[in-house]
Amino acid sequence: MDPSDLPCYADVEAAATRIAAHAHRTPVLTSRTLDARLQAQVFIKAEQFQRVGAFKFRGACNAIAAMAPARRAAGVIAYSSGNHAQAVALAARLHDTRATVLMPADAPRAKVEATRGYGAQIQFFDRHTESREQLCAALVAERGLTLVPPFDHPDVIAGQGTATRELLQDTGPLDALVVGLGGGGLLGGACLAATALSPGCQLYGVEPEAGNDGQQSLQAGQVVTIAPPRTVADGATTTFLGRYTFAILRRHVRSIVTVSDAQLVEAMAFLAERMKLLVEPTACLGLAALLAGALDVRGQRVGLILSGGNVDLDSYARLLQTARGP
Repeated sequence: MDPSDLPCYADVEAAATRIAAHAHRTPVLTSRTLDARLQAQVFIKAEQFQRVGAFKFRGACNAIAAMAPARRAAGVIAYSSGNHAQAVALAARLHDTRATVLMPADAPRAKVEATRGYGAQIQFFDRHTESREQLCAALVAERGLTLVPPFDHPDVIAGQGTATRELLQDTGPLDALVVGLGGGGLLGGACLAATALSPGCQLYGVEPEAGNDGQQSLQAGQVVTIAPPRTVADGATTTFLGRYTFAILRRHVRSIVTVSDAQLVEAMAFLAERMKLLVEPTACLGLAALLAGALDVRGQRVGLILSGGNVDLDSYARLLQTARGP
């Protein structure tokens, strides 16, 4: 891909202006217990307090706001396991248009109900046997809708970059930034903001062990597609990186590491018990890597983004029970 086609930090600044009237500026939290355990100073951007409970609102809101009025008025469509679905549904409502969302049949109940509550029309599919991209393309052709992709779009990536922009405005330069990785929108946006505002910052991605397509892609030097992964991190069940996100990550990310589902649950339990924070398993990717020692950050100032808090409470309770053992 031609580098001139990629979004840049100026696009993040433009996104911040577009979404300012709608998006929350989420808090940056710290924990002395965590700092002592890691022998580092950790700054946690709490995106579970964003509208719809996840960072995804930033990218969806920016993408819809940036559309030509005629395209926006015709309606938008998205596919998502939950957080992007809610984000598109709410952003569409705020911009006086309608949204259709394709959701996997096994999406968390809380995310389905929230998406419907924001006014979206939902169509379910089987993530293990059907292609959401093909289903979406058919609906775009049939209804004249505009696709808001979950990650592989310049406006979506730039919108997600506003989370890191805010983090660095609050903390100043960091030595490292650790970001969970699904399709790469959040990490791609983090790259744009961090390279501009904290040039010496090392960027790391974290994936579930069962879904390490990003790690394989960086090692292979090209996008690698995997089978749909089965993991408690339902927001990171993508099977490949996008063209835009891979190009950005390849240029800026130092490495991508993986964590197990058990490590994700341990991190979720830490946040609940030590910081009184309720988050979804996908949000724990970065913290799980730090707690498991997958990244050595001793003596460093480290940024960490908690991506969201949309988790079914029954599932949440069951997962925490597994962390405590029988």
